[in-house]
Amino acid sequence: MITHAQVEDLGPDDLALMGVPLDLHSSFLQGPAFAPTRIREALHSGAANLTAEDGTDLGMTDRVKDTGDVDVFEQRGPEPIAAIEAGAGSRLDTGARLLSLGGDHSVSFPLIKAHADRHDGLNVLHIDAHPDLYDQQDIGPLGHGCPFARVMETGQVKRLMQVGIRTMNAHQREQAERFGVEVVDMHGWRADLTPEFDGPVYLSLDLDGLDPAFAPGVSHHEPGGLSTREVIDLIARFKGQLVGADIVELNPHRDPYGITAMVAAKFVKEIGARFLR
Repeated sequence: MITHAQVEDLGPDDLALMGVPLDLHSSFLQGPAFAPTRIREALHSGAANLTAEDGTDLGMTDRVKDTGDVDVFEQRGPEPIAAIEAGAGSRLDTGARLLSLGGDHSVSFPLIKAHADRHDGLNVLHIDAHPDLYDQQDIGPLGHGCPFARVMETGQVKRLMQVGIRTMNAHQREQAERFGVEVVDMHGWRADLTPEFDGPVYLSLDLDGLDPAFAPGVSHHEPGGLSTREVIDLIARFKGQLVGADIVELNPHRDPYGITAMVAAKFVKEIGARFLR
């Protein structure tokens, strides 16, 4: 089984799991703060084992360590983004790789920032129904529809590729052009797409990138998306060195029978296997 560990117990060859229980920046519904617990429950459910499709068993190695949830209010200030970046940074500074679970998509900004500070020339592969490139939302510039505008403003990300997009409005199209974002929308999707990256890659996987038939437990249902199989194949196939990843936007309040939590747990295993190669 996956062992629980303190940050100081991590080593350079380890994969650290970290929960991010935050949904304060959700524009429509709250609930993603409960995702880390639900993903862990699915991951350790008696209904499945911890083996990925390539035969990697996350439960038969001492390299996968669950470091618990980051304390999103550790800074005791009005904005928890700094606490997320600090929690990610402390884990990365051990040399471990980091797979973050849960939260709304706003959490990807501090997570990617922590990785970009430690990996020059970072590339980002972003799977989502939404480009999340808004300059502002009603809830402010750190809303879950804004993280990739904030990421690209840092100037630390060499390349951002977005896959599965199907809600691109005029403002976000302008933002994509401004930041030089490569967008593979669902009209341009093909099952044999094989992104190639030169250098380190961070994977940000929003579960609403999948069609709601496969992942109904999300706040924003957007029909016409990717299948579970297509996302699994994309995770296995893209070329580049995976250095970090997140799985976001699971909303347990909308997840009948835990279907989407089990999909998220499946992605944990497939992403974990890619880390452990």
